[in-house]
Amino acid sequence: MRILALAMTAATGLTLTTAADAADRLTLQLKWVTQAQFAGYYVAQDKGFYEEAGLDVEIKPGGPDIAPPQVIAGGGADVIVEWMPAALASREKGVPLVNIAQVFQKSGMMLTCRKDSGIVDPKTDFKGRTLGVWFYGNEYPFLSWMATLGIPTNGGPDGVTVVKQGFNVDPLLQRQADCISTMTYNEYGQVLDAGIKPEELTVFKYEDQGVATLEDGLYTVEKNLEDPAMVDKLARFVKASMQGWSYAVENPDEAAEIVLENDATGAQTEEHQKRMMGEVAKLIGSPPEGVGYLDPAAYERTVKVLLSGGSDPVISKAPSGAWTHDVFEASKK
Repeated sequence: MRILALAMTAATGLTLTTAADAADRLTLQLKWVTQAQFAGYYVAQDKGFYEEAGLDVEIKPGGPDIAPPQVIAGGGADVIVEWMPAALASREKGVPLVNIAQVFQKSGMMLTCRKDSGIVDPKTDFKGRTLGVWFYGNEYPFLSWMATLGIPTNGGPDGVTVVKQGFNVDPLLQRQADCISTMTYNEYGQVLDAGIKPEELTVFKYEDQGVATLEDGLYTVEKNLEDPAMVDKLARFVKASMQGWSYAVENPDEAAEIVLENDATGAQTEEHQKRMMGEVAKLIGSPPEGVGYLDPAAYERTVKVLLSGGSDPVISKAPSGAWTHDVFEASKK
């Protein structure tokens, strides 16, 4: 049959196309490496949700030297996964990012301290301490929190000394810092895996401290939203991605296995990814409008936190046009 098809093609001058050739191509840049934090996208690809939506999606893992806003600004992606503080800061600096869907409804960010450090109350006990902080856009929620507490971040007895933390938990294990940045779904588990028991730790969740900001959301650039064909493509992408996330939440162990199959580095473990998927599911929740809905009130809270930095806020003014429901609503049709 293949020989006949080729002969017919040669005779008629037609070109055979595959389903992938016919599909609309779209590139997604992740915020970090392949892990269950991004399970929904890998599930959507594995289960054929993107294919059913007429899409050929390339998922590009992130890493310590990859800044998603720079990638999309340079034309290397159509959509990125980014935290809102970094996205809004980038927008103010000239990268016209727009939130088109909000996957994580809650923040998973925490400061994790050894209990024997004696830190109990952030308002009084952080002063004079050394705290591990991630940078590359991840520092913004922390800086806003310290500004809210009125604690300088340049050291001294009345301030905190900031250690530029790598994406690991070594500063806490090696007692180079009193507290370190952790995510509920990732680094906190790494601390436990290192042999430290939960009762030996004191944890301060940003959600509990009233300084939580929105994290993993989907962003594109303004020019894409001016093209009806691109808006249609993005709507199909959001719909298929949210199908992937819903499936991942309902089938966490299978989702973790799919992530592992896509981990080209082989660095991830089954136990860690299954635990991560369970914690990520808690952050996604079940918004009545559907997975991926951006709650305007949550957006406003994030902006308020980012503006609360005193003389050095993360953003200098409330953004305009930084989010839209148009793509999400189109994905529901």
